[in-house]
Amino acid sequence: MAPRQDWLEKDFYKVLGVSDTATDKEITRAYRKLAKENHPDAKPGDAAAEARFKDISAAHDVLGDADKRKEYDEIRRLGPVGGMFGGGGSGGFNPGGFNGNFRVDDLGDLLGNLFNRGARGRGGGASAGPQRGADLAAELHLSFIDAAQGITTQVHVNSDVACSVCNGSGAAPGTSPVICPTCSGRGVVSDNQGMFSFSQACADCGGHGMRIETPCSDCRGSGVEHRPRQVKVKIPAGVTEGQRIRLKTRGAAGRNGGPAGDLYVTVRVGSHPLFGRADRNLTLTVPVTYSEAVLGTTVKVPTLAEPVTVRIPPGTASGAVLRVRGRGVPVEKNPGDLLVTVQVSVPHDLSVEATAAVEQLAAAEPDAGADLRAHLGV
Repeated sequence: MAPRQDWLEKDFYKVLGVSDTATDKEITRAYRKLAKENHPDAKPGDAAAEARFKDISAAHDVLGDADKRKEYDEIRRLGPVGGMFGGGGSGGFNPGGFNGNFRVDDLGDLLGNLFNRGARGRGGGASAGPQRGADLAAELHLSFIDAAQGITTQVHVNSDVACSVCNGSGAAPGTSPVICPTCSGRGVVSDNQGMFSFSQACADCGGHGMRIETPCSDCRGSGVEHRPRQVKVKIPAGVTEGQRIRLKTRGAAGRNGGPAGDLYVTVRVGSHPLFGRADRNLTLTVPVTYSEAVLGTTVKVPTLAEPVTVRIPPGTASGAVLRVRGRGVPVEKNPGDLLVTVQVSVPHDLSVEATAAVEQLAAAEPDAGADLRAHLGV
């Protein structure tokens, strides 16, 4: 059922005595009750009841169908604009003679075509006003130390930049852009279409409000050129592998007075022969002898600054981790720690004296190994 003029003139919800938020069951229940009360068989010869029965049937025919109800609600929401939906009613707006098959979706197409008519004249609807520059991406390779401590460096990019000859104006040196006489510098012109009035970008200046009478020979009036450049970037302490840093407005230059894009720098971090990273903490493996682990000792270890002395407690097992606070990645206000992993080294070749000492130790504790493995149950 195509939308008709009576969809605008009659409130089908009121006919059935329900609200416009009524459920399908409520609509069906109301229809059955009213249809039974006003059916011609129940009131033979009652012209008023017959008319009401027809209205009730028409209301249920629309509200009882989900698609029709949705379309009906949309037409009622549009209000007076609904006059465009044909129907032949007197006084209804019927531009171009729309027939009864005009649907709600067609209204969007109609208005869209009207409002886009200026864009089509410029070819494909492309924007002719100021355009933001493109975002750029670059990689920066850092050493382990530079990534941990932070560094100010440069990254190499190739991109659009303001023309070095005309300084981005697009006009040849010695000349300047002039106010567009067509739009008087407004960048838009009015286009009256009967009952509608539209503003569209001025075709003579492309919506800029200014015209370039003598374009720059280097950039041909675009105001930008493509060339390599170095961008300064400050890397904070503690940057990690794969981290992306955004540099606002350091991307490609905008066109027609538009802002520059952003530059996104992805950091690549090299390895270190001694240190590792665990978030803000530095890791370091320190080998000790068996006797040092058993008896305890102190060892000097490196840091990103000066060395520090670490105490190995007696009986320290291989793989134990000792924490040196504040000696990790020097993140401002919250530096990390240095995590020292103790690695007990077992020698392969012993001197005669060392061998004798170990044998003496083994003799002093003959059941020590068995006791350690007792939990194996074998």
